[in-house]
Amino acid sequence: MLSPDSYLKSVHDIDLTELRSVGIDTMLVDLDNTILPRDTNEVPDDLREWSARLAQEGFRVCLVSNNWHERVQSVAQELGFDLVAKAVKPLPFAFVLALRKVGARRGSAVVVGDQLFTDVLGGKLMGMRTILVAPLSESDLPHTLLLRRLERLLLAGRQPLP
Repeated sequence: MLSPDSYLKSVHDIDLTELRSVGIDTMLVDLDNTILPRDTNEVPDDLREWSARLAQEGFRVCLVSNNWHERVQSVAQELGFDLVAKAVKPLPFAFVLALRKVGARRGSAVVVGDQLFTDVLGGKLMGMRTILVAPLSESDLPHTLLLRRLERLLLAGRQPLP
């Protein structure tokens, strides 16, 4: 339940062709330290290009974030993604809502995030594929920093693929 299907350095390393080949056309993506460093408000050009590429290739995307601040809504809007905030991951409710928002089924979706205990566990509880990415920043909430220590033990020296 805590083992991702893929472990990558960045969302930019996700192979969209490979996802399509296994029937994936939907991404449920975390925000903080997955696509933007925590507490960063500025969306970089490479992230805008990535979101445009997803749209061009027909991927449905929903941000699924435990965060609830204004920033989450503005980033989702700027990137053209649907949004489920206050997700309470890893509980399944937000994932179910996200799938409904984008009109997708579990079997055609992948959960993308930087945390084993929220993103990967939540996706696995829903029976979905998961992609773990290396966190973009060392800055995080105190409870998340504690969980990161456990994550390092569970990943047992496993390194993200480029």
